[in-house]
Amino acid sequence: MKYIIGQDRNQTSIFPVSMEAYIDQDNEVRIIDLFVDSLSIASMGFKTEFDENGRPAYHPKDLLKLYIYGYLNRIRSSRVLEKETKRNIEVMWLLKGLSPDHNTISNFRRDNPK
Repeated sequence: MKYIIGQDRNQTSIFPVSMEAYIDQDNEVRIIDLFVDSLSIASMGFKTEFDENGRPAYHPKDLLKLYIYGYLNRIRSSRVLEKETKRNIEVMWLLKGLSPDHNTISNFRRDNPK
């Protein structure tokens, strides 16, 4: 199964240093990242099978990380979460530079209601 792959967090990019340097070791996004990566989301009922046609899908774990971040920071709007992926360094780090649009975020919530 193909998924869109984010960039390596240690790779330097348009920022003067890697994104890793901007996120403190005790930042909550590191906990979200470790927690979601430790889950077996398929066994929890998350949709993990996607059509092979067209553009590869975002990995459900990445979208779950964004959803949890939004929940912890009182961000419910898919449009606001989309904006955060483009301007908030914590979210950029958490999603490895990925920026799903608001429809993708909304569809993830709709398709995984529990």
